[in-house]
Amino acid sequence: MNLLLAEDDAILADALCEQMRACGFSVEHAPNGAVAQYLLAKQTFDVVVLDIGLPMVDGLEVLRQLRQTDASLPVLILTALDSLEDRVAGLNAGADDYLTKPFDFPELEARLRALLRRSRALKASTELGQLSMQRETRSAQVRGDMLELSPREFDLLDLLLTHQGRVITKEQINQAWSGGASAAGDGAGANNAVEVYIHRLRRKLEGAQVAIRTVRGLGYLLELERA
Repeated sequence: MNLLLAEDDAILADALCEQMRACGFSVEHAPNGAVAQYLLAKQTFDVVVLDIGLPMVDGLEVLRQLRQTDASLPVLILTALDSLEDRVAGLNAGADDYLTKPFDFPELEARLRALLRRSRALKASTELGQLSMQRETRSAQVRGDMLELSPREFDLLDLLLTHQGRVITKEQINQAWSGGASAAGDGAGANNAVEVYIHRLRRKLEGAQVAIRTVRGLGYLLELERA
């Protein structure tokens, strides 16, 4: 479970990172809004904990811009601002939950796991163009016809479809194949394997009205075919 913590209080951030990692989360810390935006653009996360009062770019602006490209990533606002107007502003900007400081860590963990359960339920089935995917049965269809996918091909398609319209790097693909761990072995060989599987998947998605686009120097993204 990859989590982004955007919090400018260094002492609180260190404590939360340590506790979240102890609970099984892989945590990236952003000390300001600009770093949070950079990490959201470059990496894939399952959930975000976002302070409103961030320096450089405030948390609400980070959230508004995130929602322009990703409507489904769960975001929990963590802030000392506890007025009704503040809560309404955060929720209207696209937050999924709101927790005020001070708080007890068990409540934060429980809220995060509830957001993740809700997110997974919504993502159990996904459609784009003429492509549909059912994650519980690890199956996918194009125009109703079942695709024959290897485990790696399914995981690759799942990653691309989950983050449709966003660039996925070769490193992220290799990490998905290795269960979240850093890919071992020869980097060039691992990257060549990604290219082979991308080529295979493109052939199998013909007629689905979707395309895997290569973004030179960055990675790949899945999008609707352009008319």
